[in-house]
Amino acid sequence: MEFAAPLTVTQLFASLERNIVGTALAINQVIIPRHQWDSHFVNDQDNILVFQAIAGG
Repeated sequence: MEFAAPLTVTQLFASLERNIVGTALAINQVIIPRHQWDSHFVNDQDNILVFQAIAGG
């Protein structure tokens, strides 16, 4: 994906119109705590993994 300007993690989720409830995120194999999403910027060539919690048994 390409974006015109640098994005924070929060801005990335907003641009993707993705619900963040129950979501965790790792950038370059490092979990980014949710309290850092407003200040952590996504960089060119970052490898982003999104995890969604699901209920089940």
